[in-house]
Amino acid sequence: MRIISGKFKRRSLAGPPAGATTRPMPDLVKEAVFNLLRGHCADGPTLDLFSGTGTMGLEALSRGSPRVVFVEKDRRVVKILEQNIAKLDAADQCEVVVGDALGPAALTRCPRPAHLIFVDPPYALVNEPDGWARVRRQASRLVELLDDTGYLILRTPWPFVHMIEPKAPDPDAPATVSIDLSQEDADDALDAFEAELAAAAGKAKGVPVEVDLTIDHADGPETHGYGTTAVHLYMKRPPA
Repeated sequence: MRIISGKFKRRSLAGPPAGATTRPMPDLVKEAVFNLLRGHCADGPTLDLFSGTGTMGLEALSRGSPRVVFVEKDRRVVKILEQNIAKLDAADQCEVVVGDALGPAALTRCPRPAHLIFVDPPYALVNEPDGWARVRRQASRLVELLDDTGYLILRTPWPFVHMIEPKAPDPDAPATVSIDLSQEDADDALDAFEAELAAAAGKAKGVPVEVDLTIDHADGPETHGYGTTAVHLYMKRPPA
């Protein structure tokens, strides 16, 4: 892991400890994201949620952000984040919040206004509909804390779908079975019926449904896919 550009260019960063769920953004994706944000880092403070070891926030700092607030709840990872900040001698521009990125601490410690907000939740969280709903609610609150030209940058898997199970049949409904009585061979009819049951069982595992990426109070997203990951850019919606 390294800083790609700016005043800390080529400085190496320590990665997460073994077994940690945090997954740093690959350098090629990180570089693409900051190319999209060219010039924006210097325009105001940054909030880095699910910050891990600080890859995104420290890159923003290197590129001119005057202040970065990091929010990470894994204390093992926080120790490495603090080491990375110390290694860059950047403690005076950084604040580390040990807590839930979806909790109230992230809101209360968010710079006002923020210019960049990075939201990089675990895939396991957003792959569950309830988890994704929590992320969207927090993002809708955070986007209102942006300045008028700032961005909220959200990372998700790509393609981004939820596997939704079909509704269970009504147990009180009468069971009906359709059999083609024109088939003279009863064994063939039974085989066909069993095939229908197997197909129905496969469908019961769930069907992929495209995830709604809109966020309340936000314009966007502007989505950029990079293989199996994507970043989505949002701006605060102007008052009507």
